[in-house]
Amino acid sequence: MTHVFPRHTKAQLPVAAKGDGVYLIDADGNRYLDCGDAAVSCLGHSNAAVIKAIQDQVAQIAFAHSGFMTSEPAEALADLLIKHAPGDLDRVYFVSGGSEATESAIKLARQYFLEIGQPQRRRVIARKQSYHGNTLGALSAGGNEWRRTQFAPILIEMSHIVPCYEYVDRAEGESSFEYGQRAANALEAEILRQGPETVMAFMAEPVVGATLGAVTAVEGYFKRIREICDQYGVLLILDEVMCGMGRTGHLFACDHDGVSPDILCIAKGLGAGYQPIGAMLCSAQIYKAIEAGSGFFQHGHTYLGHPVATAAALAVVQELTDRDLVKRAGVMGEKLQSALEARFGQHPHVGDIRGRGLFRGIELVADRDSKRPFDPSLGCAGKIKKAAFEEGLICYPMSGTRDGKYGDHILLAPPFIVTEDHIDELVGKLEAAVKKVIAG
Repeated sequence: MTHVFPRHTKAQLPVAAKGDGVYLIDADGNRYLDCGDAAVSCLGHSNAAVIKAIQDQVAQIAFAHSGFMTSEPAEALADLLIKHAPGDLDRVYFVSGGSEATESAIKLARQYFLEIGQPQRRRVIARKQSYHGNTLGALSAGGNEWRRTQFAPILIEMSHIVPCYEYVDRAEGESSFEYGQRAANALEAEILRQGPETVMAFMAEPVVGATLGAVTAVEGYFKRIREICDQYGVLLILDEVMCGMGRTGHLFACDHDGVSPDILCIAKGLGAGYQPIGAMLCSAQIYKAIEAGSGFFQHGHTYLGHPVATAAALAVVQELTDRDLVKRAGVMGEKLQSALEARFGQHPHVGDIRGRGLFRGIELVADRDSKRPFDPSLGCAGKIKKAAFEEGLICYPMSGTRDGKYGDHILLAPPFIVTEDHIDELVGKLEAAVKKVIAG
């Protein structure tokens, strides 16, 4: 008998009892290689430095409301993030998770244009097959049709352009660069359709997470996106909630593409699972507009800049930078890609193996040559999730890869401390799970 409201009312879940590096251990002593906790546990589950930072901070001061006081760990963490942040990002707004970060970004974009005397700018453009969180504003920006459908009547009006999804959308005879420019130019077309004077922001994930399964943009795509935003005075919001904080081999995922946003959102790996925390970073220009105008961002949450959460995240980022774990994520990510290609590269039902760093996706197909997806009624992704769990592997399969209904993929996001032996274990257990579900 339980009074917990679970994600799925029919699920009978084991009790998580202990963490040991890359493993989770349940109350019965079963060990699970954790490669699918939504890209949260970048340091594994028993990092001594982060645990000590939390204990020390709780002993000193657990909570002080940000409307009255700041705290030393919040100040230090903001300084450290801005030290490494791309472009003109200059201020950090701490929240409790990814949805809060993206919701805050949308509201900041709106207030910015009010402050500079452009109240007509109110529209957000995002991409199909994206995901930006579960609060109503964030869900409105996201293009995950399965998550949006039942709430559609109460969502905010936003428009969505095509994603940069080379595996499916690049035309025969079209180069990767040409395809990327064509996909990016869909933003300009939508801005013109909406009316440039009405558009305030474009939001996108540098590497698309759960909805598309670690799809990276082709070279030149985001540089063209940045050009279009600059041309029409539109803010670029990059959502790195899942792909950021070293996951792709860069502390900030957009560094790979050589672009910097006006607003950037992070979470998940920022706290590495040790505390719930997220952050929105904005440019000096945006901050100065608020400072010179009303002086007050009309938005807030009780746990903004929570001292214990920021102390934990400060220790996490210090671990990532001081131990060079971001570079390690890139190196081990290439080893993971090679292992996946060796095991699944010729599998008749694996269409694409993709990603960057320790953020990899495998797209499953009914027919490899035509790229035809499985019939959704088969529930392929869900069955693989269950089979992998039975093997002792936590991975992140998802359905609706192509359009919210068709398509299945497996997302893999192991901790940065993963070893080659762990990669062998991961691939072996995943192969066993796939064999249980898909013949071939």
